[in-house]
Amino acid sequence: QVQFVESGGGLVQPGGSLRLSCACSGSQFSLIPMGWYRQAPGKQRELVAGITANSYYTNYEASVKGRFTISRDDASHTVYLQMNSLKPDDTAVYYCNLYGVRPADWGQGTQVTVSS
Repeated sequence: QVQFVESGGGLVQPGGSLRLSCACSGSQFSLIPMGWYRQAPGKQRELVAGITANSYYTNYEASVKGRFTISRDDASHTVYLQMNSLKPDDTAVYYCNLYGVRPADWGQGTQVTVSS
């Protein structure tokens, strides 16, 4: 059973940047497509970005395209989300999980707050 530990969130001013990390347990990580998701207060959880095995293909939600970059390091079983030009609307709890398939159990996530 794969498990996820997200980190790197915090409070940042509009226009700022953060880099989120997700440490993943479980075998065969390099074969697993991974995604970053977020859930804002009062809203449903949504996919922010996805990356296939071997980083062959990436996909982004329209509002983050050009600002966020998903990447992975298969050697360390880690998925990253580089977030630039952050906006107040990006405020949410960010989670990582499987991408394009039924999700595994969710981790605790990491809070991102964009505010002046």
